[in-house]
Amino acid sequence: MRASRKIKSITNRIQTARGRHLPALTGLRFVLALWVILHHLTGPGQTLDPWVRSLPFFLYAVIRGGYLAVTTFFVLSGFVLSRSYADTDWNSRSLLRYGVGRFARVYPVYALSLAIVVPFILEDRTPGKGGLLAVHGLLLQGWMGHLPVGWNTPAWTLSCEAFFYLMFPLAAILVQRASWRTTLAIAAASCLLTRAMWAVGISDEIKPLIHLSDFLMGIAASRVYDLLEERRLRPAGSWLYLPGALIGAALIAYPGLLPAPVDLNSALRPLNALLLLGFALGGGVIARVLSSQTAVYLGKSSYAMYILHIPVLWWYLRWSREFSALLYLAVVIGLSALVYRFIEEPANRWLRTRV
Repeated sequence: MRASRKIKSITNRIQTARGRHLPALTGLRFVLALWVILHHLTGPGQTLDPWVRSLPFFLYAVIRGGYLAVTTFFVLSGFVLSRSYADTDWNSRSLLRYGVGRFARVYPVYALSLAIVVPFILEDRTPGKGGLLAVHGLLLQGWMGHLPVGWNTPAWTLSCEAFFYLMFPLAAILVQRASWRTTLAIAAASCLLTRAMWAVGISDEIKPLIHLSDFLMGIAASRVYDLLEERRLRPAGSWLYLPGALIGAALIAYPGLLPAPVDLNSALRPLNALLLLGFALGGGVIARVLSSQTAVYLGKSSYAMYILHIPVLWWYLRWSREFSALLYLAVVIGLSALVYRFIEEPANRWLRTRV
């Protein structure tokens, strides 16, 4: 009887942890989206290129490494999905609800991003434009290698997310009850998976396959979070996210520190897991700032920031001869907050209620 109560207590505690909102992770999404945007604004010949080159090398390298935020997003995607669907009983009904939920999460705002650049698409004289439109509409960009158009370049990541969403139910079944040993083995395998794919001839241009390892790391990290809850082991999150962030930044600035067989993305993968675990556990000034009401709202609108910042840039450059990075960022952030409030969330809720 006592053992039964103990098991029930542990189960209830884990279910509570799975359903718990983790605000610092939401706030982190805003930082990651802003990092991506700064990467685009500080490229060679871009508006902020002179400014970023005037910074100390370490800061310059970290800012220019903003493209690596995408891999953190992929790890975060696996982590958050695992938190959201950890107790799902997978059957035809739940799979349908899951599929509609995933579509509702990404496609309405993505469709808006394409609508915004329609005039530029119509003006484009690239051969095979009809096929390119189909590739964009069906979220196949990441499978096609380099495309000759840049209507909304960051959207290639949605190809990866769509693939991850298809893979997730199977991965969840395999991992959601895994032991420490199995979970750590999956995490270790995710560190080696990309290089194994390269070794058998899979091109780095097939992005959904190459980045599957990041998504799997996020699922494994979520299971580690559960295992910590089971054992009532909750270290201060700052002991995880500070080393994860600092070592990651050092490797981004000085990738030559890595041994030859280790690529930067694979080295950052476990550090991203530490980062997310730390912010999920909470604690420390940074986690508290990211958990603030403002940071959380900005984090919720970060997907719109990410997917709309290039379409907004197209129009900004058409309308204005003088480019102000601060004004552009203000427009992107403000517009994204409005899109989240009046388009993304209402569309999400409406689509989810259809099933």
